[in-house]
Amino acid sequence: MRTRTQHADVATTELETALRGGPFHVALRAAITARGLPLQRVQHHLSRYGVRVGVTSLSYWQQGARRPQRPESLRAVRALEEILQLPDESLIRLLAEAEERSGPERPTGRSYRSLVEASGVLERLLTELESPLDGGLHTLGHHERVRIGARRELLGRESHHIVRAHKDGVDRYVAIHHGDPGCAPERTTVRALENCRTGRVRWHRDTGVLVAELLFDTRLRAGETFLFRYSFEDGTAGTSSEYVRGFGFAGGQYALQVHFTENALPVRCHRFTQHSAAAPRSGRQELPLSGHRSVHLVEPRVRSGIVGIGWDWE
Repeated sequence: MRTRTQHADVATTELETALRGGPFHVALRAAITARGLPLQRVQHHLSRYGVRVGVTSLSYWQQGARRPQRPESLRAVRALEEILQLPDESLIRLLAEAEERSGPERPTGRSYRSLVEASGVLERLLTELESPLDGGLHTLGHHERVRIGARRELLGRESHHIVRAHKDGVDRYVAIHHGDPGCAPERTTVRALENCRTGRVRWHRDTGVLVAELLFDTRLRAGETFLFRYSFEDGTAGTSSEYVRGFGFAGGQYALQVHFTENALPVRCHRFTQHSAAAPRSGRQELPLSGHRSVHLVEPRVRSGIVGIGWDWE
């Protein structure tokens, strides 16, 4: 019969092996076992990090029946690394590897691994700006206009935002730009166009993520609305073939317009949706190019997930 110490040694050995080779669900189960935490306690610890995950979801994750995919779930995985006293990025790395091996229905565009890496970078940049993911604002309307240049590159994008504060004292919005692969975020320019001014700007070179404070010069009370415009001038990457917008929360109306230059027109365009970054794309619908060299989509009320427009060059 094994002693308690022997059981602990075995659990530690199994955890070390699982963290080296995976898969994700085996490593997660081994970590929970090694720490001796029931799932209810794990859930309680997660709630202290501001992350809500059900016991059923945690059970599915450690059984391999499901994998974390939503932005909130990825935040939970990063919190689990701290709660379970694991090396930074250990579970996230295994999760990314599992998703990239998950079969032929991988979406085109950025890989799941790059999106997971970007989500971690984004969380760190927001922490530097002392800004939570929510920020105290609900989006009522967001009209985004993307410009594609003569070299088929993402020239930039302009956003017209309408928000409502759901708590007192909100005086800023943190805008996020994720450039195409190969971009130089340090050369991207942030412009405050209406009813705001630019505050602190942070970026991460490898992932192309940039965050910028837009200051309102007024403090909103709960229930008050605010309208502002801003833009990102990019043009630092190569050929662009899609533009995607992720939503961590359900919200108001979203409209996306992609405009092309006259001497660089795509042969076809389409819209698509994704339940999460790891999910296959669905809802594909061809979009005709207008006489003004643009295509657009409108979501009357966005849901958590991803929407985007893709296009093909000759």
